[in-house]
Amino acid sequence: MKTLQTELEFDQLKTEEKVIFLFSADWCPDCRAIEPILPEIEEQYQAYTFVYVDRDKFIDICVQNDIFGIPSFLAYDRGNELGRFVSKDRKTKEEIENFINGLSQ
Repeated sequence: MKTLQTELEFDQLKTEEKVIFLFSADWCPDCRAIEPILPEIEEQYQAYTFVYVDRDKFIDICVQNDIFGIPSFLAYDRGNELGRFVSKDRKTKEEIENFINGLSQ
């Protein structure tokens, strides 16, 4: 999974391609719990670019996008928000897949 490097990159990615941002943090146990399933999800949904956003490094992006719990997902296609799966709750593989399958294409 690609790791976000700058706020400018966030703005570019969300306007240029189909992207799903994963908001997470190294210290978050619920985020670590989904780590093992992420490569499989990326493989299953190759139409999307998956980007890891470190919540601590990019707190301003989190605030601007109402991301107040992690792990959370935010999906864009060429600047249009397709959907969000935002909460502080642990997510299961099935919940993540249901979120992605439900995105407006």
